[in-house]
Amino acid sequence: MWRAEWDAYIALINKKVKPALGCTEPVSTALAAAYATQLLGHTPDRLEILVSGNLMKNGMGVGIPGTGKTGLPIAAALGAICGVPEKGLEVLAEVTPEYVAQAQEMIDRKCVSIAIADTSSILYAEVIASHGDDQARVVIRDDHTRITFQSLNGKIVQPEADADQQHSEDDAPQLSLSSIYEFATQADLDKLSFILDAAKLNTSLSVAGLEEDFGLKIGKSFANNIAKGFLSEDLVTSAMMRSSAASDARMAGAMLPAMSNSGSGNQGISATMPVVAIAEKMNASEEQLTRALIISHLTAIHIKSHLNTLSALCAATTAAAGASAAIVWLLGGDEEQMSYALFNMFGDVTGILCDGAGTGCSLKVSTSAQAAVKAALMALDGTRITGHEGIIEDDIEKTIANIGLIGNQGLAEADTMILKIMTSK
Repeated sequence: MWRAEWDAYIALINKKVKPALGCTEPVSTALAAAYATQLLGHTPDRLEILVSGNLMKNGMGVGIPGTGKTGLPIAAALGAICGVPEKGLEVLAEVTPEYVAQAQEMIDRKCVSIAIADTSSILYAEVIASHGDDQARVVIRDDHTRITFQSLNGKIVQPEADADQQHSEDDAPQLSLSSIYEFATQADLDKLSFILDAAKLNTSLSVAGLEEDFGLKIGKSFANNIAKGFLSEDLVTSAMMRSSAASDARMAGAMLPAMSNSGSGNQGISATMPVVAIAEKMNASEEQLTRALIISHLTAIHIKSHLNTLSALCAATTAAAGASAAIVWLLGGDEEQMSYALFNMFGDVTGILCDGAGTGCSLKVSTSAQAAVKAALMALDGTRITGHEGIIEDDIEKTIANIGLIGNQGLAEADTMILKIMTSK
């Protein structure tokens, strides 16, 4: 079965679910540096980087792929030295130890500066690359790969785009849990199978996290404690272990891409790996996994569309809400029970804060995966948190809107305070 309007659903998923090598905030800065270097025509002598507070928060402590190092300076320097701008969020795919040494030398010579920009944009990365008397300026704004301005030696190559422009969001389909359920369960399978790439990429990260010592080694800790007999490899533990292992590898700088969701690798992992773990446990067919991943990723996109690109609300929780709905369907539940799972997720993990990207993110990813399975099992038993409690409404779409209000408005001051604490340490 196929409907003409479902073409827009496929386009939206392809836009929001794509490979990303490394945490997408420093990668966005690296991408701006790569484009500035391309425009300059030379490897720069100096880099001046201006970023929004939220991008600074998510770029300070996270591992950069293939470097063993953290932070925005090394990401930007590598973007200038070896970045391939045409690769988008995989701009650092060609990093080698030699390039890392060159980038570090550039930093050691004090040729890379980082500061917070005076901007109203939540996501903003500006790179001014200089070589002798020549200077190129590139701005990425509002989306991790959206270039809004370019100039060379003061001559505008690309005029400043409207900061308030919704850059093609207006033509995105109007989603609801009901429309997602219908699409995922009834659309022609051959047109959905591309989503299996998410399982392949994020499973590779998970395997790496279980086999090697990345980050906090949360996934390996689960595996070790299963081997000791302290834990059983049940649905909850499997989801937590597989998800956190992937995040461990990603946040510590593994040279493997994640399949991201809404500009975030951890959101992609949270929307993928709990579903993969449950599908493996129940020996699900490829069709079941395909349709479940469509439910999960499209629901995650739907929820995230109510939130700013970056905020103080940990988006692993909202992505895992999509996974919870998908787990309900995998275990034989219906649309109403899927909504119950979302209610339960929002009543459980909404308060988790984002205090910047780093190895600790895998803790939040594992917590969100655990909550996703718990919420799904409760939903299958016909249990949901009611509309009489807190931020939960009787209607799921109104509840999703409330999550947006909390993330965008309610936690705005918390976001400022978190950045203040981080930059004063």
